[in-house]
Parts: sequence; C-alpha cells; structure tokens
Amino acid sequence: MKVGLYFDLRVPPHVETPPARVYAHTLEMCEEAERLGAESLWFSEHHLFDDGYLPQPLTMAAAAAARTSHVRLGTALVVGPLHHPAELAEQAAVVDLISDGRLDLGLGAGYREPEFALYGQDRDARFPALAAMVPELNRLWTEELTPAPVQPTVPIWLGHGSEAGARRAGALGANLLFVNPDLLPAYEQGRAAAGLAPGDGKMGGPLFALASDDPEAEWTEMAPFIEYQQNSYRRHMVQGLDQPAPRPFDAEGARQGSMTRPGSFWFDTSDAIAERVGTWLGDAPIDTLFLWASVGGMPERMVERNVRMICEKVAPALRAL
Repeated sequence: MKVGLYFDLRVPPHVETPPARVYAHTLEMCEEAERLGAESLWFSEHHLFDDGYLPQPLTMAAAAAARTSHVRLGTALVVGPLHHPAELAEQAAVVDLISDGRLDLGLGAGYREPEFALYGQDRDARFPALAAMVPELNRLWTEELTPAPVQPTVPIWLGHGSEAGARRAGALGANLLFVNPDLLPAYEQGRAAAGLAPGDGKMGGPLFALASDDPEAEWTEMAPFIEYQQNSYRRHMVQGLDQPAPRPFDAEGARQGSMTRPGSFWFDTSDAIAERVGTWLGDAPIDTLFLWASVGGMPERMVERNVRMICEKVAPALRAL
C-alpha cells in the first residue's frame, strides 16, 4: 500500500492568512513530504466556494512537480465534464512532462449546479460526458496531441462511490478513486465484462483521518478545523439546488463512525488508525491511500505537524498492513 497526502488550500472568511501564503506554504510542505518519504500528493477542484477552494488542481500539480523530483502527483479530483477533452489532455500532458511522468489524473462527474453554470455545461449530462472522456483522453494522448505525455498514457482514476459507478470505471479500464472494499466486486465485474483482467485494476483514494500522539489532548484544537471543512462541503453541496440546509457536521460522532458512513473523519493515534483501516479493508488490494495534511484553514504549525505525523508514523503503520 502506498501512502500520500491531500492538501486543502481553502482560506475560510474568518482566517486572515493571505491565499498567496497558503499556496506558498503548501508547496513548501510538498517538498517536505517528499523528503519524508511520501509517495503521492493530491489536489482537488471546486469553483465558487466562498472560502476560495482550489479551482485549478492541475496548475497546482504543475507547481508541485517543479518543486519535487520523484513523488507522484494526483488530482482527487478534476471535474471532468466541466472541461473540453482536448484542453484537459493538454493540461495533463504538460504536468506529466514537467514531472517527468509522475501524474495520476483523477476525474469525477461533479454535482454542483453553480459550477456547471459557470462553465456553461449541462449538469444532467455529466455521467455520459465523463464516460466518453476516458477513451477520448487516451486517444488524444496516443494519436493526436503534441507534445505527448512522458507516460504512454497518463493513469486515469474515476471517483465513483456507487456499484454502478465502480462497474463503469472497471469497464472503461480506469482505476477506481474511491476506497470501499464493498465496491471491489462490481469494479472487477466491469473489467471482466470489457475483456480486461479483473485483478489488474487499482483501487485507492482518500482516507478521512488525521493522527496524533495524544489525540484526546489535541482533539479540542483539531475539531474546529475538521468541522469547518466538512460543513463547508455540506453547505456548498446544496447551493443552487432546491434542497434543505444540511445538518451540521458531528465531529465527535465522525471520530467513531465507520469509514463507509458518509461524514466519518477519524482522529486517533497512528497505530489505532492503522488497526481500524486493517479491520475495515481486510484483504482488499488497495493500491493507494492519502490523508489530509491541511484542513479548513488550519495554521501552518498544525499542517507541518500533520505532514510529519503522516509520513513518519501513519505511513509506516499502514504499509505494514
């Protein structure tokens, strides 16, 4: 199992840190994470969040590529249907060239109405658009665009959390960017139905967890940042939709909940997290897990502590699984 870090670059309205400093410090932490042995760094895409959520993860991945030499760089994820396939293929190829073949392109269908309106795209067509994008990207990289990426084809990961989505990812020959062992049979069925070797696909994705040597003492300081991040996701999820306001995030309940339940966010010692991950995943062949290094506007000292904790303690415990 490979272990990486996930960076949250939002700046909540109540935080005074300039966004330029958040971006600069994140790049410093990318360098530090590589030095400490991280195997991947991941960035995500959203638009029109009031806290300045990162809108262009491939741009950030290119900056991180220029500051590192061997750690892999992933998007978790790019909202595929917002983008023209040729534009996305070119962006990805440039990042792959800058990084000398280290890009993993994670794609998702998206869900927020304001984002589709901003890009002039049809939200209702997002799933077929994403499915059509996968073979088109591979065709563009291998047959048409110049310069081509360093990798023969950039690995594509699809962020699907349902059995139908997992089956679709398998049939398209993509890796599955969602960690849930219950989805593995559907994913392998999709690969088999498409004539692909079921066991050659990969499953990986985010682990909503952070570790501490003294979780009870540090929980009071950590919880508000986790609460802010998760409430921001919930608030923006219903923006533009005729839906009631979501319930506030229950941080204490999230610490104890099953990782298959939406809204779980573990905070415990590295060994305890690894034990819970092992019980949850069993013998599922998970290729990659990545944990949040920065969350919801937390100060630099906490981000630096998280980077060290993930790389020096959580990663060895998870790899031992």
